[in-house]
Amino acid sequence: MKSPLPVARHAINGLEHLLLPPVCVVCGMAARAGLDCCAGCERDLPKLNASCRRCALELVQDVELCGRCTRRLPAFDRTYAGFAYRGSIERLVRRFKFRHDLAAGRVLAGLLARRLSAQGAPRPDLMAPVPLHWRRRLGRGFNQAELLCADLSRHFRGLPWYPLLRRRRATAAQSELPAERRGGNVRGAFRMRSMPAPAHIVLVDDVMTTGSTLDECARVLKRDGVQRVDVWVVARA
Repeated sequence: MKSPLPVARHAINGLEHLLLPPVCVVCGMAARAGLDCCAGCERDLPKLNASCRRCALELVQDVELCGRCTRRLPAFDRTYAGFAYRGSIERLVRRFKFRHDLAAGRVLAGLLARRLSAQGAPRPDLMAPVPLHWRRRLGRGFNQAELLCADLSRHFRGLPWYPLLRRRRATAAQSELPAERRGGNVRGAFRMRSMPAPAHIVLVDDVMTTGSTLDECARVLKRDGVQRVDVWVVARA
C-alpha cells in the first residue's frame, strides 16, 4: 500500500501548477515546471560556438590552450561555461546580480546545470563560490555565487558546497579596471579556510571575463593542497 504522504504531496504540487503555472523569465510565456524557461527561449540562448578548454575563451574552433593560456597558464585546470555573455543571458545575469531578481538566478542555475550535464563536466568533491568582501556583500545583500552553488547542489543531488575561500581585503571592482590591471588587483586577496583540502574542487561564479579572479582563487587552493580546480560559470564574456 502506498504511503499517503507522497500522494498528498503530488496532489499539492499538481494544484500549485494549476493555480500558479510556471512562466518563462525570458519571454513571459508559459514555461516548463521546475525550470521557468520555455523550450524556445532555452534553444535560442547564446552558446559558445567553440572555445579554449582551459579558459573557455570563445574562438573559431576548439583548442586545448588558446594563445593567452599558452603565454601564461592559469592555475585552474578546466573551465565549463554554460553560455556566452550576451543577449538574454546578459540580461538575466544583470537582473539577478544588480536588481535582486532571485528567480532569474534560480533559472540561470538550472540552465547551467543542464549545460554542464550536456558537456560531461565531472562531478567534483566540493563546489566553492567565489567570495565577496563583506562590504560589497552587505551592499548587495547576497553573494550571487553562493546562491548559484545552493541551486546547483539541488540539481546535482546534494553535491556539497562550502564557502572555502574568504576575501582578505576589499578590491576595486574588476569590471572597472582594464584587463592588464585585473591580475594585480586581486593578488593576495584570498585565503583558504582551515580544513582538509578536497582533491577536486569546482569554483563557481556568474560571469568570467579575463579569468584573473578565478585564477587567483585557484592558485590559493592549489597552494593549500587541492589537486584539481575546475571552473563553472554561467557565462563567458
